[in-house]
Amino acid sequence: MNVQSVVPGEGVRPAKGVGLASVPHLAGRPAFIRELDATLPVHSQFVLWGNRHDSFLVRGSAGSHPRLLTLPDLLWDVLRASGYRCLLIHDPVDGLRLHVPADATPEQVDRAEAAVAQLLPQRPPPGQTPSLEVLRAIAARLVRPDVQVRAALVLDDASRLARSATDMEPNERDFFRFLARLSRTAVPVSSAGGRTTPLYNPVIWLADREGDLPAWLTSANDQIRSIGLPAPDLGDRQETAQLLLRLFGVTDIASDLKAAEACRAFAAQTDGLPLQAMIEITRLARDRGLGVEELSDAVRIYKLGVMDNPWKRDYLRKRISEGQHSIPQKVVGQPQAVTKTLDILKRAALGLSGAQQSSALARPRGVLFFAGPTGVGKTELAKAVSSLIFGDQSAYLRFDMSEFSAEHAGDRLIGAPPGYVGFEAGGELTNAVRQQPFRVVLFDEIEKAHPRILDKFLQILDDGRLTDGRGTTAHFSESILVFTSNLGMSVDDGHDRLVPNVHPEMPYEQIEARVKAAITDHFTRVLGRPELLNRFGDNIVVFNYIGPDAAARIFDLQMDNITARVRREQDISLEIDESVKAVLRQWCTSELHMGGRGIGMALESRFVNPLARALFDRDTAGQEYVRVVGVRQDADIVSVELA
Repeated sequence: MNVQSVVPGEGVRPAKGVGLASVPHLAGRPAFIRELDATLPVHSQFVLWGNRHDSFLVRGSAGSHPRLLTLPDLLWDVLRASGYRCLLIHDPVDGLRLHVPADATPEQVDRAEAAVAQLLPQRPPPGQTPSLEVLRAIAARLVRPDVQVRAALVLDDASRLARSATDMEPNERDFFRFLARLSRTAVPVSSAGGRTTPLYNPVIWLADREGDLPAWLTSANDQIRSIGLPAPDLGDRQETAQLLLRLFGVTDIASDLKAAEACRAFAAQTDGLPLQAMIEITRLARDRGLGVEELSDAVRIYKLGVMDNPWKRDYLRKRISEGQHSIPQKVVGQPQAVTKTLDILKRAALGLSGAQQSSALARPRGVLFFAGPTGVGKTELAKAVSSLIFGDQSAYLRFDMSEFSAEHAGDRLIGAPPGYVGFEAGGELTNAVRQQPFRVVLFDEIEKAHPRILDKFLQILDDGRLTDGRGTTAHFSESILVFTSNLGMSVDDGHDRLVPNVHPEMPYEQIEARVKAAITDHFTRVLGRPELLNRFGDNIVVFNYIGPDAAARIFDLQMDNITARVRREQDISLEIDESVKAVLRQWCTSELHMGGRGIGMALESRFVNPLARALFDRDTAGQEYVRVVGVRQDADIVSVELA
């Protein structure tokens, strides 16, 4: 198959033998163009807004292949079949031009040029951008009662015709007012060819958003019809995928199981993307020498802009296996949580997250919801996951959700809306993920965020993407999302008082059941967001309380950290007698309700502070060895004895 008939610019253009003149009806055309064609007898102007830069699928008759047309080609495809002789397009850069389809014959071009000459005896020179006054005169000429030439005028990039839809210069306001009046005074034009019903010579506005044009232009004006151009649906993407796979030599997908699966995956992975993006992805795959079965890599490169994929590195499986031994050294006393987390990571590494669902290809690689007491290692486990998978602590991104208790704080995540201060900066979350798609994103204490902010996670968990205030999309398909929460530790006793829901003496199974029940109650009854809870599924990982053995290990690890810090900062080798460690261990691990964080706070007040005082008061210059031989407490003051 000739590439020129499939990819524009290599170009998506009609194949020879399937020209525009051979299409006398609207079968197989997109719904919005059928709506425009059907209302040409009753509307003199149209506003087409939305997905206007895309290519559009035109399904052929039996025995012919579908085609992909740009919006101007699609408009001319329909208008020409209805008897229109020319399509004029104006944009702020190139000025006024006659639209000539790629497959037009010289005779067709000559007839169109003759129609323009009859319509506009004084046509602006090519490449010269006419002023709004000249453009207004051209539009007026188009709808004069004595004009018997069917023609259409497209105002491309209409969003840029005025500085602002609500704050226009006088000449801009006059232009839009004139066009609004023109829409009411225009008269339909009859034609001997095409449709014999009188049709308007339409002015067609192409805008990014409906609100880019003045609201008063279309309000209470039945002569101007607003039509949204939607993003392609799954059916459009599947047919486009079949068409584009012909470039790889695949001509019969029905009998090629691998090609059929690649086609299905290609359509699913491009959810939310225009058909033009599928064309570009195909071009990228061919440029990189990728085959049909590697189109998923081309989609990832197109979305994320990176070639390297940490999830496909050869050593990843080995690192996860080693994590079964290394992570418990960092996250102490949580065998159940570590095991379940590693299971989810193994699933993510194999690309099996959400494998039971047909549309899970764009979802995050892994989703974890860590719940349990404070100070038991939830945040530490998230950091360990980041280091394990990506080998880099910088791939760890943390958001303290207590900072998002107000609804407007959500603008920090995705950026301020257009027109607000900080709009150009984008969002902290979306910017970070676009910069580094392969990362662990931690949302700490999720229950403290405003409920409306939680709604933003629905799109991330479902579709794996989030669009910021500037309209730029960040993709989370290669990220691991970690949510932490203290939900379930306390519950309301029915009298607006919080009472403990679990305690350290409970067996883990009972703690897990109670915490999960409290989480379910919070999302369903308190927040009214059961759909968000469903997105977490069985990825809720409940942490246990720190036990005495685990507390002793945490104490030893933190003591090692202290001696290492003294050596690094003061170049002193610090030795602590076992008797001193025994006393400190008893002091710091006697109350475990604050977990490992509580052990650290106790160590800081009962050892680090008196140690710093002793070292500060003692001249340690040039001293390479200090030994702690005693520790005592007098009233509220703790002191250490150095040798």
